[in-house]
Amino acid sequence: MTPHFDLAIIGSGSGNSMITPFWDDRRVAIIDSGVFGGTCLNRGCIPTKMFAYPSQLAASAAKASRLGVDLEAHGARWREIRDRIFTRIDAISDGGRRYRDEELDNTTLVDEEVRFTGPKQLTTAGGAVIEADNIVVAAGSRPVLPVVPGIDLPQVHTSDTVMRVDELPEKIIVVGGGFIAAEFASIFSGLGSEVVQVNRSPRLLRSHDDTISERFTELAARQWDLRTGAVLSSIEPLTDGGSGTGQRVRVNFTAAYGDQASATSDFSEDANLVLIAQGRTPNTDRLNVAAASEGGLDVREDGTLATDSFGRLLSAGQPVPGLWGIGDVVNSWQLKHVANHEQRVVAHNLEHPDDLRSMELTPVPSAVFSRPQIATAGLTEAEALALYGADRISVKVQDYGAVAYGWAMEDDHGLVKLIAERDTGLIVGAHLLGEDASNLIQPLIQAMSFGLDAHTMARGQYWIHPALAEVVENALLGLEVPVSGHL
Repeated sequence: MTPHFDLAIIGSGSGNSMITPFWDDRRVAIIDSGVFGGTCLNRGCIPTKMFAYPSQLAASAAKASRLGVDLEAHGARWREIRDRIFTRIDAISDGGRRYRDEELDNTTLVDEEVRFTGPKQLTTAGGAVIEADNIVVAAGSRPVLPVVPGIDLPQVHTSDTVMRVDELPEKIIVVGGGFIAAEFASIFSGLGSEVVQVNRSPRLLRSHDDTISERFTELAARQWDLRTGAVLSSIEPLTDGGSGTGQRVRVNFTAAYGDQASATSDFSEDANLVLIAQGRTPNTDRLNVAAASEGGLDVREDGTLATDSFGRLLSAGQPVPGLWGIGDVVNSWQLKHVANHEQRVVAHNLEHPDDLRSMELTPVPSAVFSRPQIATAGLTEAEALALYGADRISVKVQDYGAVAYGWAMEDDHGLVKLIAERDTGLIVGAHLLGEDASNLIQPLIQAMSFGLDAHTMARGQYWIHPALAEVVENALLGLEVPVSGHL
């Protein structure tokens, strides 16, 4: 007999939180063929930041010398760091899995991959059929791997696997220029590895505001070996002179052409480990979404499933009753806080079908926990110019080094860049690079979310002197916008 559920959830990341007390007397299936808890907990934002912090501490020795303090980093105990992180994370994952599988009578854990085989019908890899009144697709995303010779060598890793290696690599090659590549290049260089980062385009973090991207590219090149204008062509094992099973590989690159061309010629680098960090792709293609409704589910050009503002999956532009989506499989942000917000909205809408809430919430902020940190929300300057025109926006760049705490740090690179509507003073873009950027941006996100204009934000409250937050205050005051009644 085919098991029937009131709710089936594909994915145990943010999808795991869909199971509220509302479902206590209903049958729920939670489906995940991977490690319970999803990407953020096991392979993403949480463990990476737990590596980023000790890496930052290790790298602080060089920074301290500018301030008259002699510090020396004697190396990193990689296995100790790794085991501290994953002892904690694995226990959380295992506990969550046991709770859903063994302790709750209303939930059934299915640890196989599934695909749609009909409307509201799923079939596991082992052939078991599951039917449900409501299905939430929270299937996440996975790293993109280029199709090149040697990509399957054991020395080649993605963000899914690189944090669990046994030894800190003496030399690592990071392929890519996005936020994952930036964070891992920072982590490994801080902990003592020789890092070579290779990117096709001339600038790192090219989806960020140009000022941020250009400044970070310059700073990255000071900290590790950065090569641009090149693409990965192959990876080959290096023999050890005896058995032919040496631990190093040779990584071959070809000069890019067209608008990515640079002075870089073809070259090769030998290394202990290669990290492929060229983005992630939604797991849509593994779900057989053509069978999920009569006309199949709508898929956007980027591979994500299309939803309406309430989180309902679409077919031919219309919502499919009982099918919902959250997280990386339905949005291009690939951010845990976005998935969590979508989860809360969809959970409400499932429980209150006559009181649907929209999941549209702007702006969407993000942070890169690199060295230095980067945080951003809203429009880039280029986007604002295209939307408003130059005469309708005001832009201010404020250096960390222009405020008292910046003097204390002898900061020579941190900045706050704000973009506002010239006639209203409303902030439409905020971009920070430097110490504690991921925290300093939060009041700006609040102002953007609740419609607080720049001058009121700057003068309508106290700013602690001489805290680093004064750099945000001064950036606000530097915008050419209407002055409020606050002195």
